[in-house]
Amino acid sequence: MSARAGIVVTGTEVLTGRVVDRNGPWLADRLLELGVELAHNVIVGDRPADVEAALGWLASHGVDLIVTSGGLGPTEDDLTAQVVGEFQGREMALDEEVEGKIAEILRPLAARFPNPDMDAVREANRKQAIVPVGATVLDPVGTAPGLVVPPAANSGPTVVVLPGPPRELQPMWKAAVATDAFRSAISGAHVYETRMLRLFGIPESEIAETLRRAREAEVDIDDLEITTCMRRGEIEVVTRYEPEQAAVYRAFEDLVRERHRDTLFSDDRTTVDEQVAGMLRERGWTIATAESCTGGLLAARITDPAGASDYFPGGVVVYDRAAKEELGVSPATLDAHGEVSVETAREMAERVRERRGAEIGVAITGIAGPGGGTPSKPVGFVCFSAVGPDGAITRSPILPGARFDVRDRSTTVAMHLVRRLLLGEHD
Repeated sequence: MSARAGIVVTGTEVLTGRVVDRNGPWLADRLLELGVELAHNVIVGDRPADVEAALGWLASHGVDLIVTSGGLGPTEDDLTAQVVGEFQGREMALDEEVEGKIAEILRPLAARFPNPDMDAVREANRKQAIVPVGATVLDPVGTAPGLVVPPAANSGPTVVVLPGPPRELQPMWKAAVATDAFRSAISGAHVYETRMLRLFGIPESEIAETLRRAREAEVDIDDLEITTCMRRGEIEVVTRYEPEQAAVYRAFEDLVRERHRDTLFSDDRTTVDEQVAGMLRERGWTIATAESCTGGLLAARITDPAGASDYFPGGVVVYDRAAKEELGVSPATLDAHGEVSVETAREMAERVRERRGAEIGVAITGIAGPGGGTPSKPVGFVCFSAVGPDGAITRSPILPGARFDVRDRSTTVAMHLVRRLLLGEHD
């Protein structure tokens, strides 16, 4: 079995959902890169007893390494270092060298404020410099040092203590990995291969059927760790395996390719956004957007991969009828088919393409909710059109979910229509 790790994310604001945890997923990826098996990811509030309980629970489940984030600040509720020191059986002591480094960091920060209470600053400085004896101290990126704390009794997991802000935690990770205590803790790490297949246009139940067929074909998928996830309307199939199982994975991937040849669009981790950006750049084409219910979300997504202003001359948001007419959608089309229709979407795409001088125009108009739907056009009814030099693709699915889900999924549908258009498909 590979080395195993647990993550403890501290912070009442994270526990209650006021702040989204970004550290846990980031640390999970870094551990995977090192061949370390992530066993558990625990979120606890700023209560010493709960942090200690989380450490104890992970230790009782046999992890070799625990990584904590948060609780290293200057305030009274920032007690992670102390709790970890006690948990590892180590006394706490002032590290004067660390105190000096923090003082140098705090001096220009304190100067920004009129009449700072320097006694309070020095007290905060001293608190953050009190560390477990025998720990390896990681230089601060912000004001808080990190720690790598092996157990005093040479039995149990090593604990890596990192600050909460991602801008501080992430640069400190490399230093933590380089320490002797860290490397010793993960000495049993295995090398894993990880592959991702992305599909669009099928439900997760289809992947379940594919797994069933793999077993029928005597592909030993039990030797693979396969996880599926629906994300933004796409399905991600992530498979992790040891190198000696490469042939088993190839057999599984071949089966997926055969059964889902029309919906598998990525086998190299590239996103549809990256693929569209790459094809547009390769051809030297530009793309323009016209959006109603998504209110500019598609434009933001198109420009996201690399600040893609070179192939995006612009877009428009046209919510109401007057705005659509101003874009150039004919009153006759709006009278005959309504503002939410494939005919209107097609004209929106054609007009924005002409206005912006782009090779491709893409449009979205729909009913995202929460109200406004009709029996013939319910909430989630969205119309799409992508128009290029050689033709167009137009669709009108009913997308599930609340307002946010409909809008988010709409951008995914639009990106895939553009991709198909760039591949030479059209209605």
